[in-house]
Amino acid sequence: MKQVYFDVHEIEFQFNESEKYSQWLQQVASLYSQEIGDLHYLFCSDEFVLALNQEHLQHDYYTDILTFDYRNAEEEPISGEIFISIDRVRENAAEFGVSFENELARVIVHGLLHLIGFDDLEEETESEMRKEEDKALELMFHVKH
Repeated sequence: MKQVYFDVHEIEFQFNESEKYSQWLQQVASLYSQEIGDLHYLFCSDEFVLALNQEHLQHDYYTDILTFDYRNAEEEPISGEIFISIDRVRENAAEFGVSFENELARVIVHGLLHLIGFDDLEEETESEMRKEEDKALELMFHVKH
């Protein structure tokens, strides 16, 4: 069954927008002729994401998001796990002067865009990623449902 899951791991955080975000992510995927299979978001702490970053990527720094693609081939429906540090999202929202909801939505769609094939490691690809995030955020915050 095709589904987007949202769970909270060992932090005080409630996410009550699962249906809204699930529909939005399906809509974003369809913009790129992609289909979502099983996509699991886990909201967690800085320390949990740091431990994953160290263990799986050998990176010793905090990050707001880690994305793991579980597809065997690009033609398959999108399947993966996305770990989001709520601590980092809160800090980034304050640093960038945006609402927590806006920054959380940006990070959520950022993970999906990685699974679609966008990258942000180089300055040029990071700029493209931001444009795609903005396009997706327009759908979330400016389209009447």
